[in-house]
Amino acid sequence: QVQLVESGGALVQAGESLTLSCQMSGINFANYAVAWHRQTPGKTRDLVATVFMSEAQNYADSIKGRFTIARDNANNMVYLQMNSLKPEDTGTYYCNNPRTPFGSWGQGTQVTVSS
Repeated sequence: QVQLVESGGALVQAGESLTLSCQMSGINFANYAVAWHRQTPGKTRDLVATVFMSEAQNYADSIKGRFTIARDNANNMVYLQMNSLKPEDTGTYYCNNPRTPFGSWGQGTQVTVSS
């Protein structure tokens, strides 16, 4: 059974930094691309960052140059380093496959950026 556990969210001021963490279990982690998604109230869950098996990365335009995604295959972890945070980065962040979800979604971790 797949389990996705996100952590690291917080209330921060604009311009500050945060690092999100995600522990994945129940999948052969090293064989998949993994990603961070963001959801805000009333909106769809959007893909923001992907790291592929090759460790190549892809980012949404809105976060490019500010966020960095990384993976740790030995520990089945994926991270999102978030710098120069903006109020529009506010949302609930989830880790999962970039396209087809690994089973159900985790509980997410809330990031709130105040201006």
